[in-house]
Order: sequence, then C-alpha cells, then structure tokens
Amino acid sequence: MADSTVLGLTAVIVAVTDEVPRVLVVRRMTHDLATPEQRDPDTDGLDALPFGPFNAERDRTLEQGLRRWVQEQTGLPLRYVEQLYTFGDRWRDPREMEGGPRVVSTGYVALVQEAPLSGSGAAEWHDWYDYFPWEDWRDGRPALVSRAIRPALEAWCAATSDPSLKAKRAERIGTTFAQDDDRWDDERVLERYELLYEAGLVEEALRDRALRAHHGLPDPKWANGAQALGTNQPLGTAMAHDNRRILAVALGRLRGKLKYRPVVFDLLPQQFTLFRLQRTVEALSGVRLHKQNFRRLVLSGGLVEPTGTLANTGGRPAELHRFRRDVLREKVVAGIGLPTVRMVE
Repeated sequence: MADSTVLGLTAVIVAVTDEVPRVLVVRRMTHDLATPEQRDPDTDGLDALPFGPFNAERDRTLEQGLRRWVQEQTGLPLRYVEQLYTFGDRWRDPREMEGGPRVVSTGYVALVQEAPLSGSGAAEWHDWYDYFPWEDWRDGRPALVSRAIRPALEAWCAATSDPSLKAKRAERIGTTFAQDDDRWDDERVLERYELLYEAGLVEEALRDRALRAHHGLPDPKWANGAQALGTNQPLGTAMAHDNRRILAVALGRLRGKLKYRPVVFDLLPQQFTLFRLQRTVEALSGVRLHKQNFRRLVLSGGLVEPTGTLANTGGRPAELHRFRRDVLREKVVAGIGLPTVRMVE
C-alpha cells in the first residue's frame, strides 16, 4: 500500500462580493480520502478546498469528476473551470507516513458569482485575505509585514552561519517582501507563502514538522535552522494539508491573468458600472488603482461598451457597461492591466 498512488481533484472557487475576494471552503467530506476530522460533523476541522478522488469508471474526464464533487459538497454548479497545477509532494497527505497511498491532486480554479450553498460539505465562503493577510495592499503596506514578517524573516536569515545560505535567504526576502513598496510584485504569492513556510512562520510548517518528527522522518533540507520566531500572532488562517499552498498558486495565477486575459468579467453580472469593475480588479490584485487611468485603459482597449442605461447607486446615477466578447477575437492580449498601482484618487 505504501507504494500506491491515488489521484484526487481539488477546486479553488473564487467570487468577489461587496469588494471582498472570497474562496469557497468545506468542513466535511464523505469520500475515502477524507481525513477523520473531515468526516465527523461534530469536529471543528480546518478549512479545506472542495476535494474528492477521481473515479475513472464513473467520470469520463478529470473535469467531469471535479464538477461532480463540487456539486455534491457545495451544491454549486460550475461553469468555466481551468486546470491549475498538479500537486504531488511526498507526505502532502499525512496518512502516507503511516503506509497510506501517495495522494496526487490536480487543481482547478473557477470564477463564479457568489451564490447560496448546500450539499454535504458544510461549505462556506471565506475572505481569501484571511489566509494571506500580507497580500492585501489596498490600504497601503499591511502593518503585519513591517511589524512581524520582515523582522522574523531577518532573524531567520541571521540564524544561519553558512554565508552562502545566508545570502540566498536575504535575496529571497528582498524579492518577496521588499522594503521598497515599488518593488512589491503582486504575482509572487506562492513564493511569499513558501518562504514563510520554510522559515517556520505559518502553522502548516510547524504542524508538518511535528508530524514528521512523530513518525521518525527527517526534516527536509530547507528546514535546517527553521523555527517559529515569535510573531505574536498567527500569520493568516491555516488550512488542511497543503491547501493554503494550492490557494496561493491560484491567487498568483489569477493576478497574472488579469493583465492579459479578461477573467475578471466572469465575476461580474452581465451589466456593471465601471466603479464596480475597478473595485473587483482591486480586490483580486490587492492594490488600489488610479481611477482615471483605469477607466481610460479599459475604454480605449475596447473591453467594455455602454449599455445606454443608468444604475441607481444612491448618489449620482452611473452608466452601466457590459463586456465586449468580440475583443477575444480581436486581440491576442485582452487583459485589464493594473494602471498606476497604489495610487488613490
């Protein structure tokens, strides 16, 4: 059994509601790959992404299997989904340490509009910045970065006596959590999470190291010298297994795609104001955008067109727009872009 491998399917389902980017998580599962705490409705288990094993006899394609599991666990039918990545690190499921199979999971990302949930998974919508509070720069550099993360990472860097390793750590800190705000790269979500994991600054790292120690397994090479460095607060909400890593991959992918594909429109109704469009892009990217530059870019790029109707916003009426689907045939690159980031009006 220890040499066997099973294939799972994991869904990152994203919505933006009232300027809050939300991800769908589940607390209870009934399939064979569910951990005991995920099966017990009376146990307060960790947040998990919708997940289930691939049934080759029942499902013709991986995507069909994913849609079935999501429908069963959340009651939410999916429209467009995109394959994200395949996650197969050894011991990503702790039961492998006890002789269980290696669980390889193919991840998918789906963009939807938030809807009521049902199904068997006790599903809930959660703010994705609860899991990555250092990624939300809409009100400027998060205090957590300067107060806790940078000092802890610098202490971790200084903790090694190996000059080569120290230089590598310093370089990674500089490229992921740069001191200069203008050097912040919004797409490096996975790199930042993995750095915090390797430094022992997120709960998953401490949990995984404790599990390895319990089963007499050695720490990975990167863990030499890693330790919890006393940030005095948890760095984001922990998730089951490596689900926060999967979520980090999805967030970085979406932020990148904003710049060259019109993915944001899958999160909006058919008609919307330019203000709502901007706020949705800001929610995904985690930065504030210059209003006039943003509108000029969107309109000149032919991404939207006016509908000729006005929306009652409670103040001055705003014109409603819709996405021009013809732009997909007209342009190779048809993204929103992030004009003059971190500038407020």
